[in-house]
Amino acid sequence: MEKIKTSVTIDRKLWEELKLKVGSRGGLKALSRAVEEAIEEEVADLLIIEALEHEVKSEELPLSISPIKPRVATDAGKSVRELRELRI
Repeated sequence: MEKIKTSVTIDRKLWEELKLKVGSRGGLKALSRAVEEAIEEEVADLLIIEALEHEVKSEELPLSISPIKPRVATDAGKSVRELRELRI
Protein backbone atom coordinates (compact mmCIF):
# COMPACT_ATOMS: atom_id res chain seq x y z
CA MET A 1 0.00 0.00 0.00
CA GLU A 2 1.35 3.40 -0.95
CA LYS A 3 1.86 5.79 1.96
CA ILE A 4 1.56 9.57 1.94
CA LYS A 5 2.67 12.20 4.43
CA THR A 6 -0.03 14.67 5.39
CA SER A 7 -0.70 17.48 7.79
CA VAL A 8 -3.85 17.89 9.87
CA THR A 9 -4.97 20.37 12.50
CA ILE A 10 -6.42 18.89 15.69
CA ASP A 11 -6.88 19.89 19.30
CA ARG A 12 -3.51 20.03 21.09
CA LYS A 13 -4.80 18.35 24.26
CA LEU A 14 -6.31 15.50 22.23
CA TRP A 15 -3.04 15.00 20.34
CA GLU A 16 -0.98 15.00 23.52
CA GLU A 17 -3.27 12.39 25.08
CA LEU A 18 -2.92 10.17 22.01
CA LYS A 19 0.86 10.57 22.03
CA LEU A 20 1.02 9.63 25.70
CA LYS A 21 -1.21 6.63 25.27
CA VAL A 22 0.13 5.22 22.00
CA GLY A 23 3.46 6.90 21.35
CA SER A 24 5.04 5.78 24.59
CA ARG A 25 4.58 2.13 23.58
CA GLY A 26 5.89 2.25 20.05
CA GLY A 27 7.05 5.70 19.08
CA LEU A 28 6.13 7.53 15.91
CA LYS A 29 5.32 4.38 13.90
CA ALA A 30 2.78 3.26 16.50
CA LEU A 31 1.27 6.73 16.56
CA SER A 32 0.95 6.80 12.77
CA ARG A 33 -0.61 3.33 12.81
CA ALA A 34 -3.13 4.39 15.48
CA VAL A 35 -4.25 7.36 13.36
CA GLU A 36 -4.42 5.14 10.27
CA GLU A 37 -6.55 2.57 12.14
CA ALA A 38 -8.93 5.31 13.29
CA ILE A 39 -9.35 6.47 9.70
CA GLU A 40 -9.86 2.88 8.47
CA GLU A 41 -12.51 2.36 11.13
CA GLU A 42 -14.31 5.51 10.02
CA VAL A 43 -14.36 4.49 6.35
CA ALA A 44 -14.72 0.73 6.87
CA ASP A 45 -18.23 0.71 5.45
CA LEU A 46 -16.93 2.28 2.23
CA LEU A 47 -14.15 -0.30 1.97
CA ILE A 48 -16.64 -3.14 2.50
CA ILE A 49 -19.02 -1.75 -0.13
CA GLU A 50 -16.16 -1.40 -2.59
CA ALA A 51 -15.05 -5.00 -2.00
CA LEU A 52 -18.60 -6.33 -2.34
CA GLU A 53 -19.16 -4.36 -5.55
CA HIS A 54 -15.98 -5.88 -6.94
CA GLU A 55 -17.22 -9.39 -6.08
CA VAL A 56 -20.69 -8.79 -7.51
CA LYS A 57 -19.33 -7.47 -10.81
CA SER A 58 -17.47 -10.71 -11.36
CA GLU A 59 -20.57 -12.89 -10.92
CA GLU A 60 -23.97 -12.88 -12.52
CA LEU A 61 -26.71 -12.50 -9.92
CA PRO A 62 -30.03 -14.36 -10.16
CA LEU A 63 -32.89 -12.20 -11.39
CA SER A 64 -35.49 -13.79 -9.14
CA ILE A 65 -35.61 -15.05 -5.61
CA SER A 66 -37.60 -18.14 -4.78
CA PRO A 67 -39.02 -18.60 -1.29
CA ILE A 68 -38.08 -21.77 0.55
CA LYS A 69 -40.07 -23.63 3.18
CA PRO A 70 -38.48 -24.03 6.61
CA ARG A 71 -37.38 -27.53 7.53
CA VAL A 72 -39.11 -27.25 10.89
CA ALA A 73 -42.57 -25.80 11.41
CA THR A 74 -42.28 -22.44 13.16
CA ASP A 75 -44.62 -19.96 14.81
CA ALA A 76 -43.06 -16.50 14.89
CA GLY A 77 -45.74 -15.13 17.24
CA LYS A 78 -45.06 -17.86 19.78
CA SER A 79 -41.30 -17.31 19.59
CA VAL A 80 -41.63 -13.55 20.11
CA ARG A 81 -44.00 -14.09 23.05
CA GLU A 82 -41.49 -16.47 24.68
CA LEU A 83 -38.66 -13.98 24.24
CA ARG A 84 -40.73 -11.18 25.73
CA GLU A 85 -41.62 -13.32 28.74
CA LEU A 86 -37.91 -13.95 29.37
CA ARG A 87 -37.32 -10.18 29.76
CA ILE A 88 -39.70 -9.89 32.72
